[in-house]
Amino acid sequence: MGTDKMDTKQEQRNKENEEIREMGTMELGKKGNPYGIQLLTIIGEIEGHENVSGNTKATKYEHLLPRLAEAEENDEIEGVLILLNTMGGDVEAGLGIAEMIASLGKPTVSLVLGGSHSIGGPLAVSADYSFIVPSGTMIIHPVRSSGMFIGVIQSYRNMERTQDRITRFIASHSHISQERIVELMLDSTQLVKDVGTMLEGEEAVREGMIDEVGGIHEAFQKLHELIDEERRKKKQEKPDAKPDHFFDDTKKN
Repeated sequence: MGTDKMDTKQEQRNKENEEIREMGTMELGKKGNPYGIQLLTIIGEIEGHENVSGNTKATKYEHLLPRLAEAEENDEIEGVLILLNTMGGDVEAGLGIAEMIASLGKPTVSLVLGGSHSIGGPLAVSADYSFIVPSGTMIIHPVRSSGMFIGVIQSYRNMERTQDRITRFIASHSHISQERIVELMLDSTQLVKDVGTMLEGEEAVREGMIDEVGGIHEAFQKLHELIDEERRKKKQEKPDAKPDHFFDDTKKN
């Protein structure tokens, strides 16, 4: 019996390790934890429709989107914690993940570790509440294009519209205005080889991009608060009214 129990625990541990290695995700609502939390990590480069080079760490949207859909539908998952340390990457993939996080009906908290640059900005602000560690950074810069680029006004307008989508999303999910984001994007005095702005922890909060400076303890504490609040709301909700066709056998004709 003891050996079987140890084998089962080892199998479970191996399964969790494999999930972390392959997906960067983990369910934390186990082992007596009173909160059902899904942990997601967004690291390295946000991979788009083409695979990044084999030496680059990447976050694949085809891994994250099903996990987010599962978090929405799984009653055992009460909240989602997103850990970010990303250089940015594909705009369409990044915005798709950000929109998915923002549309979840369950509490979400994000924590920027190291950095959340470029398209990592929308990902950081997509949660209900966001944190950044004191040494964390966020780089905001204009949209770039790789590969062949046709130098006509239509190409410029297309990039301008893409940039507008990004700035509009950030402004609608944080406390910074769209005008201020564009101003930071076009700053030519900070970055040596680029246009844009690098915000450190406290600066990101002062600008309204991020809600609070904090670490993993504060992130969990906030997520627990949001989950508790959601539980209270559900308790206060009145039970659904009985449908018209409901048959009550306690009534006599």
